[in-house]
Amino acid sequence: MDVVAIDPRDEVLLLDLLNTTPVVDGVRRDDLAAGRSARAWLREHGIAQTDPELAGLVAARTVLQAVVSGTQSPAALAPFLDEVALVPTVTSEGVDWRLRTDSAVSGAVRAVLAWDALRITSPGRLRPCANDECRLFLLDRSKPNSARWCSMAICGNRMKARRHYQRAKSTGSDYTGG
Repeated sequence: MDVVAIDPRDEVLLLDLLNTTPVVDGVRRDDLAAGRSARAWLREHGIAQTDPELAGLVAARTVLQAVVSGTQSPAALAPFLDEVALVPTVTSEGVDWRLRTDSAVSGAVRAVLAWDALRITSPGRLRPCANDECRLFLLDRSKPNSARWCSMAICGNRMKARRHYQRAKSTGSDYTGG
């Protein structure tokens, strides 16, 4: 039985978490490195600004990036769900599912559950950018599920320009790249 029990903000949390290790000017940056920026990121996403929460998110991010990239099995996410339970609650509209966790890493739990919800509701739409030099991920919301780059304006244009240059070079044209 597939149960999707996340808040819509958790999908944003997941994508933002996956994208906290961008490559900027050729250097990989970690937006969750200790400091004010990490605390601000936690606050912005409604997560307690504690060292265990931050450590849990960083650990979950590493595994989620590998799972989404296809280099690690989803089974590697199991430790993040050890202390989690979904509790059914009857409401006037029917049954609602509430997340209960005694864990000090609720942000990591939310991100893992958001990944699973996307796996169920939008299979194959969460993926890494097709630019090998990019470390970002995208959630393809296009109808044909054909988006390849995190940003058409950045990675898409770079990749198209690179392919054009390679084609021009291989056909022996006088293209100089300028």
